[in-house]
Amino acid sequence: MRGELMTHGFSLTDDPWLCLPPAAGGPALERPLRTALLEAHEFGDLVVEVPTQRPAVFRQVLLAVVLDAVGRPADEREWMSWFSAGRWSMEQRARLEDYLDAHRGLFDLFDPVQPFAQVAGLHTAKGETKNAGLIVATAATGNNVPLFASRTEGDAFSLTPAQAVHWLLHTHCWDTAAIKTGAVGDPKAKAGKTTGNPTGPLGQMGVTLLVGTTLFETLLLNLPVGAPPTSADLPQWRRREPADPRSAATPGWQERAPEGLLDLWTWQSRRIRLLPEMTGEGVRVTRVLVVAGDRMPHTPETEPHTMWRLEPTGGRSAGRGKGGAAPPRRPLRLQPGKAAWRGLDALLAPERQSREAGEKTSGFATSKLLDQTGALAFDLGESYPLRVELSGVAYGNQSAVVDDVMFDALPLPLAALDAGSDVRAAVLEVAEQAEQLATAVNYLSADLRRALGTEPIPWDKGQRPGEIVLHALDPLVRRLLSGMRAVEDLERIEAGQLAWEQLAWRRSWDVADRLLQAVPVGAFAGRSVSQGEGKPERTHRVSLAEASFLKRRAEILHRAAAVRRDSPAPGSQ
Repeated sequence: MRGELMTHGFSLTDDPWLCLPPAAGGPALERPLRTALLEAHEFGDLVVEVPTQRPAVFRQVLLAVVLDAVGRPADEREWMSWFSAGRWSMEQRARLEDYLDAHRGLFDLFDPVQPFAQVAGLHTAKGETKNAGLIVATAATGNNVPLFASRTEGDAFSLTPAQAVHWLLHTHCWDTAAIKTGAVGDPKAKAGKTTGNPTGPLGQMGVTLLVGTTLFETLLLNLPVGAPPTSADLPQWRRREPADPRSAATPGWQERAPEGLLDLWTWQSRRIRLLPEMTGEGVRVTRVLVVAGDRMPHTPETEPHTMWRLEPTGGRSAGRGKGGAAPPRRPLRLQPGKAAWRGLDALLAPERQSREAGEKTSGFATSKLLDQTGALAFDLGESYPLRVELSGVAYGNQSAVVDDVMFDALPLPLAALDAGSDVRAAVLEVAEQAEQLATAVNYLSADLRRALGTEPIPWDKGQRPGEIVLHALDPLVRRLLSGMRAVEDLERIEAGQLAWEQLAWRRSWDVADRLLQAVPVGAFAGRSVSQGEGKPERTHRVSLAEASFLKRRAEILHRAAAVRRDSPAPGSQ
């Protein structure tokens, strides 16, 4: 049955697999790569099954084809001229068409000699293959049992070619670590296994993808300016010669640094073979083989899709290069359950004025692409509806399983990317106020528990009420971020902050009041605790806990407090 497929094939260039809606609105339909790129100005946001597929598709295919076929703007002025056109020029469109025509054979998913992003004939000594669910991150396979999986390992997976492409690309970017089956022809495999495999390269970082109003704008927002690719920097589909030591078409692999953006974006962190068959529903991928692939020693500083943590200066001596090189930096990872706006200090730390690391404290730098966009804010217009999507994977058990897939999207005011702007100061203050309110409610909870004679909830165990506050404030912060896009003068910024504080005042009290209402009557009498010999006893009482919270809240939300002092509402808290 599988042999019959060789006459069918599936061309990423000409067969539909990218789900795209019209930019003007309407249902999303699957389109081929050729249509998606040439008519990118006509399409809206790419629709995927799970959000971590988006950066995989953009990096492994869309952006890499654009960069290899058209190149990239030499500087920010040229980038703006491309962006202002709103679509590809006739020359750029012709180059894309010529490129897709010339390399059409390299984009066939089931080609018997050069299958896209795979190794033809890849096999193990025993001829083993796995259920296609192995490449589906949300499926239960082997040790990987997602918490909310609706399927079991025994379920047979049958992936359409379009689904198989997405999960193939996803695997190269996000696959779990640990032991992989050893392939025949891999000189580093021992006893039928390859050990020490890291996760896919995107698993090492929190990915920041910039999204515009059309697919064309999104492509350009994720295309850093700079020199054209070098002759050694090639996408994986142009590194297929077996004699090439960097070949992506053999079971052999290397540990090396990427040659450039094309190599980085199309990194083959695994060697994979999809095994399709003809079914009553058409061609389906039912079995796969995934083995070890290329390894990066570390994420290169040229990586444009991550924020960075700058190491404390006190620990730099070992990492500092000759001649006092720049301090070491590591990709910033996302934290499960933490909204993206809670990391605005890193998101808004321009490379040009990055938050420096201290002797014992880490600093931050935003992504190269956000830094570039910030420099273009004036030309784009501060009301431009930029959206920043952050995605990541939390691994467990030595990174051999997927614990959680993280995703968040923020409406980001371009003015906030200017380190000296009032908008930036405002949104950072709002994020800090939200954190402080959560801490204030946690203090209230701790004080109430002491009044009851119990210990406070440990910071690392259970859900503390401060998390409920942050959840309640989340839509308010996002509304403010969206509203700040069109704000220019300081008076309107102040008005926006006051409106936020007045809403946050009520939301934080709602949570605090629930805590107070749950306290038994007996706790109102209070409890005195000795603080040691020669020191006065400390009294924990509900009324003192409430008064302390109200004082903290007034200090945090100082604008709302000032308004209430001037015109207090009867009986309000």
